[in-house]
Amino acid sequence: MHVLGMLSGLLVLLAACSGPAHSAIITENNLPILWAEASSQLSDLPQQDNIVTINPWNYQQRMTLYRLQLAASDQYMGSMGPNTTEGNPLWSLPLQLGWKLRSGRLLDPTSATTCGQESDSMCISGQSWWACVNYYLSVIPFLAAVQKGVIGDGQLQVQIQTPSDAVQDYCTSYTDCSTKFPDLMAKWEAFYQGMKDLSVAAIMDVEKKDQILGLMWAAQQFSLQTASSTCQEKLKHYSYPEKAFAESWLSSADFVAATHFQSTVERSVLFMTPLPGRVLREGDQAPNIQDLSPEENHTLSIFNWMRNMNSVLGGTLVRMWRSAMCSQKAREQGQTLLQDLTLNPKFALTTVFSILSEMSTNC
Repeated sequence: MHVLGMLSGLLVLLAACSGPAHSAIITENNLPILWAEASSQLSDLPQQDNIVTINPWNYQQRMTLYRLQLAASDQYMGSMGPNTTEGNPLWSLPLQLGWKLRSGRLLDPTSATTCGQESDSMCISGQSWWACVNYYLSVIPFLAAVQKGVIGDGQLQVQIQTPSDAVQDYCTSYTDCSTKFPDLMAKWEAFYQGMKDLSVAAIMDVEKKDQILGLMWAAQQFSLQTASSTCQEKLKHYSYPEKAFAESWLSSADFVAATHFQSTVERSVLFMTPLPGRVLREGDQAPNIQDLSPEENHTLSIFNWMRNMNSVLGGTLVRMWRSAMCSQKAREQGQTLLQDLTLNPKFALTTVFSILSEMSTNC
């Protein structure tokens, strides 16, 4: 009962903080920021002797990694809905990269260089914690897609440039990355191979969709876990409020991933628009940060509360959520519940426990 009471407090806060999405701009023409500036063809990238060279420390080139993955995977996403391009669940990744650019989270947090500042706005800093975490959600999946023949002819080799402003040993090729992070690479290869196999499997589309989403979120979660430890040192460059938000942002993925959330453009934008539009500074304390909108303040409050509550309960909150998402039907209910809790201020809070109880019982 004590745990349920604390969870009730969390849900009250979620319901109270939910409201109309903040109007922060994270898209251009309903696409990720500067999507049109990213290359749409592999042949557009520098290539010599069948080796493609990519600079992921340039925003447009890192966005190119996403554009190529989206385009190449569309043909396997028929189970995601009538419009495979719009239904592709990989859209959340380039949208997140655009938010990080616009909010100043890709620039050099040490101010030792002008990387990411107005004079060098397309530069992504190797010192940025956010850029470091994103590396494992952009470069690693791209290399896996190339390895599995989703991108290219299966014979293509890719060389990744290193950042000019960081001493961290980022991996720079498929061989290098799979040697340093074999389990992570295996997760992304399993996603891309599974996506291909499931697209022609003799099962219902709804089952294909759930399994593909499960593989994708397993890979994303492993990327975040890897990045959490690998990029940890870079958090020292940020204020305490920004560190807390970064850790809360990582933790929030546990709830989303458990539902096998189909992160289309439209659905991703709904959840991302109230994210804070700037790097947090010392003294920032939600929900009373004056130059942030009410929606941004509310989001920070929700993230902080969820992380703190889960910590106080020794991880019980996440375990309770995951245990309830035990079947395809339960995960669909979980997605609806997640959206209602965060986006629908009229949602009847009194139904939450009956929903969770029923979902757990049916497991």
